[in-house]
Amino acid sequence: MEKYAWKASFKEGCKEEYCKRHNEIWPEMIEVLKAAGIKNYTIWNTGNELFGYYECENGIEFAAKIQSESPVVKRWDEYMKDILVMEMDPVTKAQPLLEKIFELD
Repeated sequence: MEKYAWKASFKEGCKEEYCKRHNEIWPEMIEVLKAAGIKNYTIWNTGNELFGYYECENGIEFAAKIQSESPVVKRWDEYMKDILVMEMDPVTKAQPLLEKIFELD
């Protein structure tokens, strides 16, 4: 199973709204993530910074393809853009893959 990590930030004063939107995540968004083979998805926060991690059951490329083709993900991105600052990879249309430096199994 491939591992994927991303980073972003939310705009000043938007932490409560960011958390609210994730606590009320759309069921159809969950369905897309599952269809993409995404497992063990977690988002952490410090200050205004976010760090996300998930595992890709069918590989990172497959997960990125499913998400980039999904109208639900496009709606979610539009929904989040007023509070979220996120760099997107122009090829995959997903957050750039962070380089893994160390792993302890």
